[in-house]
Amino acid sequence: MTTHAEYPATVAVEEVPEAVPADEPIPFDVEAIRGDFPILERTAGEWPLVYLDSANTSQKPRVVVEAIEDHYLSHNANVARAMHLLGAEATEAFEGSRATIAQFVGASRSEEIVFTKNASEALNLCAHTLGAGLRAGDEIVISVMEHHSNIVPWQLLAERTGAVLRWFDVTAEGRLDLDAAAAEGLINERTRIISVAYVSNVLGTVNPVAQIAALGHAVGATVVLDASQAVPQLPVDVVSLGADLVAFTGHKMVGPTGIGVLWGRYDLLAALPPFLGGGEMIEIVTMTGSTYAPPPHRFEAGTPPIAQAVGLAAAARYLGEIGLDQIARHEQEVTAYALEGLLGLPGVQILGPTEPVDRGGAISFTLSTSDGTPVHPHDVSQLLDSRGIAVRGGHHCARPLHDRFGIQSSTRASFYLYTTQREIDALIDGLDYVRDFFGGGR
Repeated sequence: MTTHAEYPATVAVEEVPEAVPADEPIPFDVEAIRGDFPILERTAGEWPLVYLDSANTSQKPRVVVEAIEDHYLSHNANVARAMHLLGAEATEAFEGSRATIAQFVGASRSEEIVFTKNASEALNLCAHTLGAGLRAGDEIVISVMEHHSNIVPWQLLAERTGAVLRWFDVTAEGRLDLDAAAAEGLINERTRIISVAYVSNVLGTVNPVAQIAALGHAVGATVVLDASQAVPQLPVDVVSLGADLVAFTGHKMVGPTGIGVLWGRYDLLAALPPFLGGGEMIEIVTMTGSTYAPPPHRFEAGTPPIAQAVGLAAAARYLGEIGLDQIARHEQEVTAYALEGLLGLPGVQILGPTEPVDRGGAISFTLSTSDGTPVHPHDVSQLLDSRGIAVRGGHHCARPLHDRFGIQSSTRASFYLYTTQREIDALIDGLDYVRDFFGGGR
């Protein structure tokens, strides 16, 4: 028996209307924006909630939650397979969401957007499929500032194939050391894959990814970007970045958890083998072999994250209506304000750039008491939490970077479109309290 798959036609990007006409920008009003996020009205005991952990996961506006609720309550069905009204509505919503995301990141066609369950799966997809053409002695280049999700898949690939894993170092300021890389011939004729972060989740550094992509392409390498920290806060045009594959995740861009995105040049995606096997990624199945669907469905085995895609499209529309340029400006303003406050606080040592130039909205730091005794980041986080301030303590899934700076862990405060200067003030006051608490001042 031969089984033929029926997978849906994608929606053309040009069929998706712009979120807001270019000549009608909505003025940026952080207080009005905060009104879209009910969780920000919460208190933590007697303290107002101060959420400074958006690099970990962003909060969700009401419109995203309502989009998911409406899908489940009014249009829920599986996509592609069901030949009935609800199935058609679900398929239209899912493929329409794909086109919305394509437009959001500047893709030329919706078939270049692959839905995954998160950025980690997208990066594993890259490592697995690109690895099919790798040989012993080929080289993979990453950087020491990468999230574990952009380290471990490449380590596993090197182990499987005999390829050599190499990496960019960073300067004392926390920027990629391009001069050292050039001097040692890091990118050379043996380089087959380069995979780096667009924005560091620890240092906040915005990397010169177009320059790196050009260096990679000059030697015939495939260039992958982890844009998980970039897409939520910067205007991103995947074509102008120059990379071949770009991964990001929904939950950091005011979207739902359980969905990620891989954008890829269509010709590259069409040449790559499947990642996972199962329903919807096939074209014809027989007991003696199978053929596979074209991208993007080739990489979407089984029931996809349908409601999550609907929610992610709502998130993209929400951010588009506000304007990524305005969000980026706000992010830079609050980051500059936070850097100034932290640099003026005794005992604070910032990891990464101390000026808001080519820098995202995540600041990692260590804290010491007046006598120089380090305060463990978990203690910093716990005491701040007792005052309603949510920050991150640990190595932030970037242990090699912390090892590079000779520290075990750090505290990270990260900001987003809903962060206010008064919340930064609360952080500074809270750190002053923590330093005095452990220094015996209170």
